[in-house]
Amino acid sequence: MSDVVARAPGRVNLIGEHTDYNDGFMMPCAIGYYTTATIRPRDDERVVLANPRDTKGTLYAEGVILQLRKAGVRVGGVEIEAGGDLPIGAGLSSSASFEIAIALGALGIAGAEIDRLDLAKLCQRAENEHVGIRSGILDQYAVLFGKRDRAVVIDSETLQHRYVEIPHSVRIVICNTMVKHALAAGEYNNRREECEAAVFALRQWYPNLTSLRHITLEQLLEHEGEFDDVLFRRARHVVSENARVLDAAKALEEHDVGPFGALMNASHESLRDDYEVSAAELDTMVAIARRCDGVYGARMTGGGFGGCTVNLIAAASVDRFCEQIVREYREATGITPEIYDGTPVDGASLA
Repeated sequence: MSDVVARAPGRVNLIGEHTDYNDGFMMPCAIGYYTTATIRPRDDERVVLANPRDTKGTLYAEGVILQLRKAGVRVGGVEIEAGGDLPIGAGLSSSASFEIAIALGALGIAGAEIDRLDLAKLCQRAENEHVGIRSGILDQYAVLFGKRDRAVVIDSETLQHRYVEIPHSVRIVICNTMVKHALAAGEYNNRREECEAAVFALRQWYPNLTSLRHITLEQLLEHEGEFDDVLFRRARHVVSENARVLDAAKALEEHDVGPFGALMNASHESLRDDYEVSAAELDTMVAIARRCDGVYGARMTGGGFGGCTVNLIAAASVDRFCEQIVREYREATGITPEIYDGTPVDGASLA
């Protein structure tokens, strides 16, 4: 059988951070930076990554193939050659992009098909069970269901989605701080455990509560000071972030970018102060962005502790914005950032 080539984009999350593993809402879009995976069959059962991109690359690859086999796909040994222009470690879902590209390529080799939602779940399981990162389904979902010029509004409880158009008057610009702090992966799992602990604490007042999705901000605020402050603040972020996603979707549907930008700003403050997943470099970059002409909103995006910011900018102001953010961030930190085009693209496919 001949080689199969699959291509999967990265994603940027416009709003709705750390809500997916709390049965909440999020609004990502796929972006035009890709992982390309060339898959060729082997005569044995081994999974060989010809060019590991990092120390965990083989774990991701093995996890995806293992999950495909568990799902009944008859895929034997494979050799994988991965490449592409999607930055690794920038919080733009390089891991999910890698997983999806491998999965689609392996399905091509096997002559099999899997429903896209089931494939997202399968790749999420590979990350959870084989790599040990307790991620939600946001990344895999966005990589598979991205749509050109649209953001995807995802309900992580029902696993349904709808699309909202990005107005032509604005652009999405992503700025990479070029910093990723070592505690990111461990703290991600800690935040999930803290959210679970917050639900457990809140059950003394709401016995049937199953997730932070099912409590309102008003209900939560009634019990401020009555249980652990850290858990309260984690819950306040998630509950308020869910509301922001729904308000942001309404704003975009009405092509009202001003309120959308304000919601992005509020999201960053909540992630910084209540969820405590920002970093000095992210805060610096956001502050610079908000001083630039034509910027409606700026926030950190992704898991946190470094990585990227996402910015909503008037189309006519993009060039000046890019020049200013590079100059001022370099002056402030000594680091030259990278800038990426966040224009939404279609999801993963065979090349």
